[in-house]
Amino acid sequence: MYFDDFVVGESFLSPARTITETDVVNFAGLSGDYNALHVDNEYANNSIFGGRIAHGLLGLTVASGLFTRTDLNRKMASSLLALLGINSWRFLGPLKFGDTIHLEIEIVSKEETSKPDRGIVYFNRKVVNQRGELIQEGTTPMLIKRSNTNL
Repeated sequence: MYFDDFVVGESFLSPARTITETDVVNFAGLSGDYNALHVDNEYANNSIFGGRIAHGLLGLTVASGLFTRTDLNRKMASSLLALLGINSWRFLGPLKFGDTIHLEIEIVSKEETSKPDRGIVYFNRKVVNQRGELIQEGTTPMLIKRSNTNL
């Protein structure tokens, strides 16, 4: 798929993935984020969440990985030039141990660039858990080649 092939309003789904305690422990070690909500049972049990929760950024990271496992990503593999950012990402609910999440993706807009061989496609990404609850959301602009170009 090239820039011209994307249709605003088109949507896609990712496969699902369950968040485990191992994911949280590994992410804490990798990021250095040992916030008590993620690693301390006693503290987290007395929090508004009633138990430990995963890092919000772990959810964002897993969402990025889920995007790469979609048919959409496979179709645009040879035309994708760059992820340009993560716009207005919001953490709307807790990501709990054992939650199985998937990504709902919608093309929300397209933008021409000053270079005729590429354009920007904006994808709204929603992280949804097994209960159908929207727990994270944001928009990611991606630089995509146009068809019939030699980049």
